[in-house]
Amino acid sequence: MHFIIHAIDHPDSLTGRLAHRADHRKRIEALHNEGRLVTAGPLPNKVEADPNISGFSGSLIIADFPDEASARAWADTDPYVLNGIYAEIRVYPYLQTFSAAPTTTQVAK
Repeated sequence: MHFIIHAIDHPDSLTGRLAHRADHRKRIEALHNEGRLVTAGPLPNKVEADPNISGFSGSLIIADFPDEASARAWADTDPYVLNGIYAEIRVYPYLQTFSAAPTTTQVAK
């Protein structure tokens, strides 16, 4: 089943986010390589060409997990959790009823 992992950053966490981004992305890439990732990405504080200027309010991940406890356990061991970037993690079940290919791809730096 799919689950939404909505993580909310601590204020002023950009420096820590950048320091631990590679390890955070490795875990998400593993979900992708296992065919379990629907989508993932950061939530910028503002719409701007370089979101690293204003930072991020959190992250959103939608992925397949056997159950809510597994999704929660995965989220709770993220490098952003372990290093104090995320202030809160919310996990919700998600029923995908529509799917569309993205028209553009934008990767956070």
